[in-house]
Amino acid sequence: MGKKIVAVNAGPRKGWNTDTLITQASKGAGSAGAEIFRFDLFRIEKYTGCISCFGCKKESTKGHCICRDGLTPVLDAIREADGLIIGSPNYLSELTASFRALYERLIFQSLTYNLETPCVNQNVIPVLLIMTSNAPDTAYQGLVKNYQQTLSRFLGPTEVLISGDTLQLKDYSKTDWQWTLFDPQAKKERHETVFPQDCAKAFEFGKKLFG
Repeated sequence: MGKKIVAVNAGPRKGWNTDTLITQASKGAGSAGAEIFRFDLFRIEKYTGCISCFGCKKESTKGHCICRDGLTPVLDAIREADGLIIGSPNYLSELTASFRALYERLIFQSLTYNLETPCVNQNVIPVLLIMTSNAPDTAYQGLVKNYQQTLSRFLGPTEVLISGDTLQLKDYSKTDWQWTLFDPQAKKERHETVFPQDCAKAFEFGKKLFG
């Protein structure tokens, strides 16, 4: 029986950059025999970030978020998974609020405030973190590195894939947009030449990490 890999899309746009890269990474894992369980955070039931109830610190529920909402099935699936693919676009120099909600709940449940055993996560798994952005690839390396370090510490060894300078619209020339900051032709050319390379990288990451 193949490995169980959870794929989480923390972006709202179906068929666009983040969604596409997660799909490619999932296909890579699938090509190596893995079974994919996918969640789209913008299409699940209502949820919040950590509510600071400290239920995950009690002995009887240690390491388990006890807040019951739309994220509960996602957290439960990750707890039983053999690997995690998670992706988010960058909004205003951060990952999405949906990503942050899951990230808070996922990490805080394993953090103990105990020097001897700072992490109680018993299911150490490989992680692929994907971030897309309309800024250059190098713009948010520090941000992504911080997430990579924390995920590695509390969940498992984490690889990252940054896809920058992405195409946001099919047609930047529409008069409704007036997005004069961008060069529409350059955006289109990059999407047709560089983005497919990022898709190939995502596929190979999925195959290598989760096969």
